[in-house]
Amino acid sequence: MALGTHCFLSLYDCDRRVLDDIDTLISISETSARVSGATVVQTIYKKFEPQGATVLTLLEESHISIHTWPERGEAAVDIFTCGTCDPSLGAKHIIDSVHSQRYKMEVVER
Repeated sequence: MALGTHCFLSLYDCDRRVLDDIDTLISISETSARVSGATVVQTIYKKFEPQGATVLTLLEESHISIHTWPERGEAAVDIFTCGTCDPSLGAKHIIDSVHSQRYKMEVVER
């Protein structure tokens, strides 16, 4: 029996403004957790200058991380959940929220 499901996303051709808006990224991450069926414990972040951000949402069921490169229109996302959560639902929310025109997703059972 698997411990959990791990989704890895590489997002391309995203909305650059969204990728550089820390408040929007926090909201996207926390909503993604809820959509997946997970419980948010805490979100921390780092806004980089002149652009880019990292958002890490700690879940009771594990974590979500979002790393952005607005100058390239790209983001890397990692969603790991255990229990009955479905991280692919959260991944879809992130893809839609950053308006990714192209993406690659890998799902691994741990």
